[in-house]
Amino acid sequence: MNDLVRQHTALGDSDLEWLHLLVSEWQLLSDLSFADLVLWVPTLDGTRYVSVAQMRPNTGPTSYQDDMVGHLVPRGRRPMLDAALDEGRIVREGDPEWREEVPVRVESIPVRREGRVLGVIARNTNLLTVRTPSRLELTYLQSASDLAQMIAAGAFPFPGQQVDMDASPRAGDGLIRLDADGIVQYASPNALSAYHRLGLAADLVGHHLGEATAELAPARGPVDEGLAKLASGWAPREFEVEGDDGVIQLRAIPLKPKGNHIGSLVLLRDVTELRRRERELITKDATIREIHHRVKNNLQTVAALLRLQARRIGSGEGREALEEAVRRVGSIAIVHETLSQNLDERVEFDEIADRVLAMVAEIAPGKVTGRRTGRFGVLDAEVATPLSMVLTEVLQNALEHGFGPGEQGTVEVLAVRAAAREESRLRVTVQDDGCGLPPGFDAQRAGNLGLQIVRTLVEGELSGKFDMVPAPERGTRVILDIPVRGEKH
Repeated sequence: MNDLVRQHTALGDSDLEWLHLLVSEWQLLSDLSFADLVLWVPTLDGTRYVSVAQMRPNTGPTSYQDDMVGHLVPRGRRPMLDAALDEGRIVREGDPEWREEVPVRVESIPVRREGRVLGVIARNTNLLTVRTPSRLELTYLQSASDLAQMIAAGAFPFPGQQVDMDASPRAGDGLIRLDADGIVQYASPNALSAYHRLGLAADLVGHHLGEATAELAPARGPVDEGLAKLASGWAPREFEVEGDDGVIQLRAIPLKPKGNHIGSLVLLRDVTELRRRERELITKDATIREIHHRVKNNLQTVAALLRLQARRIGSGEGREALEEAVRRVGSIAIVHETLSQNLDERVEFDEIADRVLAMVAEIAPGKVTGRRTGRFGVLDAEVATPLSMVLTEVLQNALEHGFGPGEQGTVEVLAVRAAAREESRLRVTVQDDGCGLPPGFDAQRAGNLGLQIVRTLVEGELSGKFDMVPAPERGTRVILDIPVRGEKH
C-alpha cells in the first residue's frame, strides 16, 4: 500500500498512517457486512482511482475472484465512487452489478480524516446466497451500517488504537450489542457460551453488561468499578476477564454513527484454553531454567571438589589431569549457566566462546593473547554443550603444547556461519603461532585423551569433521566443520 499511495496519489505520511489504521480494522467491517471491501484513492492528477487495499469477508462468499490491488480506474467509469468522493456521503443507489453471473450490490463509503475525504471504500456484497436474515445477521448488518457512517464522518478507526487483528476477538468469535446505557440488546450464541463458562446462569439480554461482568470476576475492590465501565463500552478498549472457570477476552467499540453515542459493540472470545496453555509453557520454561541452574551449580561443586583434590596430590601428572577435568566440567557449566537465563533451548554461543577462551588462557605458560573473530551465532543446546568441550580441549592443547614458559604469542578463534543447499554449517578455525606440530603428526591417530575427546565429540555427537594441520607460516591450525540449525531472523 505504501508504494501505491506514494506513486499514484498526493496523500502525505499522516494520511497514509490513517489508511493503515483503517486497513488494520476493516476486517471487522467486512465480516459484519458479509461483503468484500476495496479501498480506492484518487490519483495525483484527479483523473483516476487506484485500488490500494482489499479485504474479503470470513462470513460470506467473495465478490471478487481476482486480486484488485493496484488496479487503475478512470474517473467517471464508476459514478458511485465519484459521488462518494465529491459529496462525502455513503452512496447506495443503483441496481446490482452482474459479475460472472453473480449479482453484486455495490456501495461506496467515503474515508474521511480531519474533514478531508482521502478515498472511498467500495463495499461489494455477493447476493447469490441472499435469504431471510436471522437476528444475528440483522445485528451484524446494523453494526456494519453504524461503523460505515463513522468511517464517513472520520470517527472510525480510533486514533492511537492500533489493533492486532491476529490477537483480537473477531465478529465470529462472539458479539454483543449494547444500547447507550450499556444494556445488552443482543448476544450471539458464542458470546453467551463464553459468559456461561465464566459462571453466568441466566441470559445476557436485558442485563447491564458491565455490572454482570464485574459480578462474574473475582472480587478485586476498586478494580471492579473500572471493569464495569470497560465492559459497558464507554471507550475503545481491549481487556480480559478471568472467572473461576474461564477467561474471556473482550474488545469494546463505542458506536457514534451521527456523532452521538447510541451504544457499543463488544467482541469477545473464550481464551480459557489458550491462557491455560500459556501458563503451562511459562511453568515449563521456568522449570527448565531451574534445572539448568541446578545442573550448573552441581557442576561447579564437582569442579571445586576436583580442584581441592588436585591440591592434595603430590604427583605433577595427577594434578594436571585433575586440573584438566576441572576445565572440562567448567566449560559445560558455562553452557548450563547461559541456558538457565534463556526462554528456549538455544544459546548465543559467542559469549560462551569468549568465556571458554578466557578460562583456558589462565593456564598459558607464557604471555599468550587470545582473541575471537567472526560469529558463532545462536546454537541449540545439544550443539553448544559438546562444542564448548571441544573448544576447551583445542584451546588447552594449543596453549600447553604450542608455547613454552615465558614465550609470547597469540591464539585466534575464527567462526564462520555458512548456508549450504540443505543445511547451515559452522566452520571454526583455531590457529596459534606456537612451535607447531611434531614431524609425522596425524590428528586422526593421535592418542592423547584431549584429542580423543575432540574426535569423539565432533564426529560422533556433532556429526562434523575435524582436522589439525600446520599453519601456513608458523604454528598449528585446527579446523572444525559441523552442521547447525539456521538462525531465526
